Amino acid sequence: MHVVETVLGLLVAICVLVVVARKLSVPYPILLVLGGLALSLVPELPRVELDPELVFVLFLPPLLCAAAWYTPWRDFRANIRPISLLAFGLVFVTTFAVAAVVHALVPSIPWAAAFALGAIVSPPDAVAATAVTESLGVPRRITTILGGESLVNDASGLVAYRFAVAAAVTGMFSPVEAAGRFVLLVVGGVAVGFAVGFAVAWLQKQIEDPPIEIALTLFGAYGAYLLAEQWGLSGVLAVVTTGLYYRYRSPEIMSPASRNQATAVWQMLEFVFNGLAFILIGLQLPYILDNLGGRSLSTLLGYAAVVSVVVIGVRLLWVFPATYLPR
Repeated sequence: MHVVETVLGLLVAICVLVVVARKLSVPYPILLVLGGLALSLVPELPRVELDPELVFVLFLPPLLCAAAWYTPWRDFRANIRPISLLAFGLVFVTTFAVAAVVHALVPSIPWAAAFALGAIVSPPDAVAATAVTESLGVPRRITTILGGESLVNDASGLVAYRFAVAAAVTGMFSPVEAAGRFVLLVVGGVAVGFAVGFAVAWLQKQIEDPPIEIALTLFGAYGAYLLAEQWGLSGVLAVVTTGLYYRYRSPEIMSPASRNQATAVWQMLEFVFNGLAFILIGLQLPYILDNLGGRSLSTLLGYAAVVSVVVIGVRLLWVFPATYLPR
């Protein structure tokens, strides 16, 4: 089966599974992962292998920019304190906690690898969280905080992951160097995102053609990510900054009709890329299970359950004290 036919088939499956998920009132990411797992068991379907670098470049920019587009700048700024505490403080605390527990459970796992695992699981998924909050009807402020957290926490998680992997490869780690590098990644990524957002906004104001204006927002998202990554900065924060800048300047540089069209386009892009991301995760599961290296699946599931409890427990313990920290 050709690549085009495979992608079209996956898109049809995504539409069907999302409709079923809404009928059953369950978060659609869960059903998409299970659907991908079921599809992977069909012998006639080709094996799908993903290049991690390609996944980052292809999926992250549009998803992050879409999330930023839907985030009102006024609400984001008003809740910047709890968002920062969750997106940075909680991610790093969770990374340390998971690393300590994993190393205690399996002493043969090096500390660097344990920290890498902690960095992977510490940022909660934005789509699943949004799906749950929408179904529960939680207050708008909580939804805003969770959405704002999800915009930024991927950056802190990726930074922690990169440092852990570098330590695992080189066998060296300097806290001072890591802190300086983190500040550079954050400040540089925000600066690149602002510059790209400003340039795109200027072009949109000159062109005043809705299809081109909308296309520029997508090109800007990819451009911000690629530029920041090329310069060794945070591509995630660059895209988020660009998206927030779009949102902030859109009433000034885009007509109401253009903004409505842009919202519809971003909704479609977010749906397609989110759906593909989750169903592809399901398609990868059998090949992951085939490479367990002789380890017992039940044992690994037990470890996964412990890690899940740690992640949830640390979040609960963090949220309440952080609420009362000095402003």
